[in-house]
Amino acid sequence: MENIISTISSYVWSEFFIYFCLIVGLYFSIRTGFLQVRYVKDMVRLLFSKKQSEEGISSFQAFALAISGRVGTGNIVGVATAIYMGGPGAVFWMWAIAFLGSASAFIESALAQVYKQREGSDFRGGPAYYIEKGLGVKWYALLFAIITILSTGFLLPGVQSNAINGTIANAFNYSNEVLQIAGIEMTISWVGIGIVALLSIIIIGGVKRLGQASEYIVPFMAGAYILMAVVIIGLNFTKIPEVFALIFSSAFSFDATFGGVVGMAIAWGVKRGIYSNEAGQGTGAHAAAAAHVKHPAQQGLVQAFSVYVDTLFVCTATALMILFTNQFNVVGSFDEKGQAVSFLANNLPNVGADGFTQAAVSSHFPAIGNQFVAIALFFFAFTTIMAYYYYAETNIAYVFKGKNIKPIIWILRIVFLFSVYFGTIKTAELAWDLGDIGVGLMAWVNLIAILLLSKTGMKVWKDYETQRKQGIEDPTFDPKKLGIKNADFWEENK
Repeated sequence: MENIISTISSYVWSEFFIYFCLIVGLYFSIRTGFLQVRYVKDMVRLLFSKKQSEEGISSFQAFALAISGRVGTGNIVGVATAIYMGGPGAVFWMWAIAFLGSASAFIESALAQVYKQREGSDFRGGPAYYIEKGLGVKWYALLFAIITILSTGFLLPGVQSNAINGTIANAFNYSNEVLQIAGIEMTISWVGIGIVALLSIIIIGGVKRLGQASEYIVPFMAGAYILMAVVIIGLNFTKIPEVFALIFSSAFSFDATFGGVVGMAIAWGVKRGIYSNEAGQGTGAHAAAAAHVKHPAQQGLVQAFSVYVDTLFVCTATALMILFTNQFNVVGSFDEKGQAVSFLANNLPNVGADGFTQAAVSSHFPAIGNQFVAIALFFFAFTTIMAYYYYAETNIAYVFKGKNIKPIIWILRIVFLFSVYFGTIKTAELAWDLGDIGVGLMAWVNLIAILLLSKTGMKVWKDYETQRKQGIEDPTFDPKKLGIKNADFWEENK
């Protein structure tokens, strides 16, 4: 079964798809005039204008909810895996997909705002909504919604809970218990039980509780982790030129040791970059739709900035800690069973990628390193699981709109909590392969959709840009004026 799932993952993440992700990001970057550079000041200003009405959540809460989804296991284990498989050059390609992908994140988030709809005191939206309303292709919208429910409701949560269980086991010398119950051997994870109990309290409270929890947890978790990284970078300040030279030379095949794996560097840098920052995957668009703003582009800019925070800040922090301390291995080749048989670098014999970051921090702070990373990863992964639940619930609401979805939501909660627990007792390889399939399928469907809707996305951007150039600090949005149809919420609330 694991071999079948691994094969499916490799087909989803084909070489064509890797370059397709980069090309889409480059296309939107050029079309918007590289807004990710020119409008950074607006991004920051909008991020901290904490306006919340009785409807929806604030821009900052939507940013925090999206960050809680973006910043997770991928920022710690994902970065380490990229280096393990593609060498230090993979870090450059993570930067590249973040920079270009921020433009894709803008488009998908702005479209989510355009086609969002009110449900009670909340807003719902996302790719399924803008595919149906913008493209008028119901079956394609349902396809995305079903893939997202399966991915975020069942395939992806286990990656996060598996990583929590693994780092806690490593840091606190803990292991799952194997019990005999009625003659049947069962694995019991007390970490899994604890995660499920905490998660239950939050997800039953709905989107506003998710937004409020993210608003407080995200700044704390990201701030503490980056602070530790800054300390380690400061202790290794003289190595900065050397490490950056290694990253760039490895990325472009100039390095004698790692240059030969430049293809793997691109593949794993893009793959783990998208897994981490979710740009173009469509998940961040769900959080963007929940915000109350005056113009769709405002939340698009905020979400573009969240990609920066995820990859350029948090992922880079992890990468530098690992590379500064030389606490990493790089695989040279595998046997037919997928086992590493040679290494280009083997600085940590018998240590897998999931242990690199803990080893890096422990090399400077042996008394607390393993425990610090375990606690940081717990917060990173836990908030990502929270966001996954919101994405799954939003798409349940789309598929069954107009019907009483409360019983279905309770089924989702039960299945979701089971998948979270199951992740703590299954192998890391199986967890990651399942997660990669989920991320890849969502990105395939969503990237095609936003390309087909690029004309609408550009209308939204040009309208915002024109108003800002006229000196209007807080632009407003009128879809009829722009010839955009089916933007029901905005037509009713001009």
